[in-house]
Amino acid sequence: MNIAGIYSFNNGKEIIEEQKPDLLREVKQAIAAVDSSSCRTKKSNEKTMKGKMLYSPADINKAFKDAFDQQERWSPVRVPCKYSTDYYVEGYKTARMNNGAFREMDFVKDEVGVEVQFGKYAFMVYNVCAKMTIFKNLGHIRYGIEIVPIKEFAEEMSTGVSYFE
Repeated sequence: MNIAGIYSFNNGKEIIEEQKPDLLREVKQAIAAVDSSSCRTKKSNEKTMKGKMLYSPADINKAFKDAFDQQERWSPVRVPCKYSTDYYVEGYKTARMNNGAFREMDFVKDEVGVEVQFGKYAFMVYNVCAKMTIFKNLGHIRYGIEIVPIKEFAEEMSTGVSYFE
């Protein structure tokens, strides 16, 4: 794969280039190592493209995992979700709470977090607006990178996949 676009939020690109250039180089190497052509493995069942071979998000995510595994010390970070009961109305009792729920960031190394998102629109927004903030507030990251397809690539996937534009 290659990088087709970069959006720098709050001068993030410039800051990471200055403060973590080696890690940014590793992220770029991992992206370059992904062979997207090997991920066109999903046969569409959608009306508008029945039978067409599409890129598989699961296969793309696995290819990114393999590429980051080739780098040193990039790993996922998983944190448990702790749900508060402070706002339940008086008298309400829940039968289940906090049973194994967690949030996970795909790849983290030295305060840089990377999310790979080839799924639906809402997940990209959640990653940027919520998950990265949560992981920053918990002290796991200071910098966040979201990897998404461009529209041209997303059109070769199932409908509803988020894209850069």
